[in-house]
Amino acid sequence: MASSPLFWLLAFVLVAGTLTLLVIPLLRRSASGDAPADQLAATAVFRDHKRQIDADFAAGSITTAERDTAVEDLTARFGHELAQQTPEPSASSDRPRLIAAFVLVACVPIIAGGLYFLLGNPAAMTAPSAAEASLSNPQVVAMVDELAKRLQANPDDGEGWALLARSYRVLGRFDAAVLAYTEAAKRLPASAALYTDWAEAAAQAQGRSLAGQPTELITRALALDPAYPKALALGGAAAIERNDPATAITLWTRLKSLLPPDSPQVAQVDAALARLGEAPAAKGTGPSVAAAAVEGRVELDPKLAGNAAPGDTVFIFARDPDGPKMPLAAMKIAVSELPKSFALTDAMAMSPAATISKAKKIIVEARVSKSGNVMPQPGDLAGSSAPVAPGASNVRVTIDRVIR
Repeated sequence: MASSPLFWLLAFVLVAGTLTLLVIPLLRRSASGDAPADQLAATAVFRDHKRQIDADFAAGSITTAERDTAVEDLTARFGHELAQQTPEPSASSDRPRLIAAFVLVACVPIIAGGLYFLLGNPAAMTAPSAAEASLSNPQVVAMVDELAKRLQANPDDGEGWALLARSYRVLGRFDAAVLAYTEAAKRLPASAALYTDWAEAAAQAQGRSLAGQPTELITRALALDPAYPKALALGGAAAIERNDPATAITLWTRLKSLLPPDSPQVAQVDAALARLGEAPAAKGTGPSVAAAAVEGRVELDPKLAGNAAPGDTVFIFARDPDGPKMPLAAMKIAVSELPKSFALTDAMAMSPAATISKAKKIIVEARVSKSGNVMPQPGDLAGSSAPVAPGASNVRVTIDRVIR
């Protein structure tokens, strides 16, 4: 049977592309030789971590700023690794490279064609992905083990422990990842991202169960940032695991309110909520929408405008002035969005037992966090409203003071 012209066109393109990849490096003047195995291993680890960061960003688990920071940190660390492994340049003339390029151009198509006719088999073209190969590469494992040894010698490197924990997760060494996250948490500022990743590793280490330590870590993450999407998603899953659908509905409803309308994750959240049924308030068995919310506007005092950068985080939350400090509802925006109209509702509650509609009075507070941490820090900017009743509207909050 005659071969398809399309097949030969594709074969030609593949051969041409292969030759281009092989020949261009030979013709390019370069002072360095072939990359050593350690460089290839470092690149594989970098790609695995970059793929995980991109996946978290696509799922809405991290913001653009958090993704950029993570990529910069990863690039800097592995750039340092590569710099330490760069070989000394060696002198070479152009002639051997030109000869090698000529030989490749002349021989590769002939050899490829001959091998196809002798061994041709479409199934033979199937090869494992680069990710699979990198995970099984002993040199990658050796690099991660080397990082662990360096941290034993320099245990105060919190970012290094976090990187080691992520590396262990990529390699499927979940118990080791949990231990590395424990060390990282001792040395890094508390953050929702760190606790959530730690919780996920702990769950993987115990057969993907979120009971126990993972749930405790998720709770700590949500206390730091009630609007952290990945913590909300895992918190809902943990609630389902312990047969607490009311909490799952609360957390996943809040997650949905934070997602862009065109996010593919919205459909997943809707499907999960549909399996649980609607929240009680939506069925008419709970408080009215007006009583379950407080609305108003937050603005920054012009006198403090120079103290806040556009990318700084703003937390807006309602709480009971006579009750615990835990917010009854919360949302997160950027300084660049101020002034901002807000609506805090029971759907944003951290617990079904502590909601706006169940409080006799509430105050609305807003805080500009320079660190992005939900816990107040010196230098943060803050403001609050007067006490109001649930269902109040036109509540004004002016961020007008500096936390000392």
